[in-house]
Amino acid sequence: MLLEIQDLDVSFRNDEGEVTRAAIDVNLSLDRGQVLGIVGESGSGKSSVSMSIARLLPSPPAFYPKGRILLDGRDTLTMPLPELRALRGKKIGVVFQDPMGSLSPLHRIGDQLVETILLHEQMSKQAARAMALEWLEKVGIPDPLVRARAYPHELSGGMQQRVMIAMGLMLGPDLVIADEPTTALDVTIQAQVLKLMKRLHQANSAVLLITHDLGVVSQMATKLAVMKDGRVVETTDDPAKFFESPVHPYSQGLIREARRMELEN
Repeated sequence: MLLEIQDLDVSFRNDEGEVTRAAIDVNLSLDRGQVLGIVGESGSGKSSVSMSIARLLPSPPAFYPKGRILLDGRDTLTMPLPELRALRGKKIGVVFQDPMGSLSPLHRIGDQLVETILLHEQMSKQAARAMALEWLEKVGIPDPLVRARAYPHELSGGMQQRVMIAMGLMLGPDLVIADEPTTALDVTIQAQVLKLMKRLHQANSAVLLITHDLGVVSQMATKLAVMKDGRVVETTDDPAKFFESPVHPYSQGLIREARRMELEN
């Protein structure tokens, strides 16, 4: 098993010492070739769980009262930080929800991609730049040579998100954590990016997909988990059956709301 999350609690402690439990007794697993979709409303704990895999939550205030996160059998929660940093980008790719908060405003897009490549791959700067341009084209950015010279603020929100997707996928990581990866994209580019992510996970990789969009889940997921108030309330290895007959009342409500919005649109 590539990823095993066992009895995980994720909590946050504020300056007054008050503790908020963001995730409680979470158990999930994911293997190569699979896409696990985690759905739930804002505040359900899905992002807290996914960002904990590579210990990307600021600590403090985040801490882990109990549980393990095993990646190829090694616990990332207790792994020395230098080893964990080596995994980020190469073995664990992350597509963040907020590109402007993740991209450096002081460096050109192309330079940021090249820096990420050279940090993990032994190749010339020229080869890294060619690879960066290739991935900008793959995620649907027009005129990649021109866009590579741009700063993040010079791109639209949709284009910024495409850059984040390229950065998360281009090194061929074993695990891709995608937190609302297509929210800012139009329908055409969304379909292109989902097709690209499907091709990646079939190549001996796995995808952890965090989203509120059940339409994206129905296209991508081979497994599904529903979270509410920090807990996993339903899991299935048959997403098609879930959409036909969800078991938990909360899941049933999500399906009803998704169908209502689909009819309105």
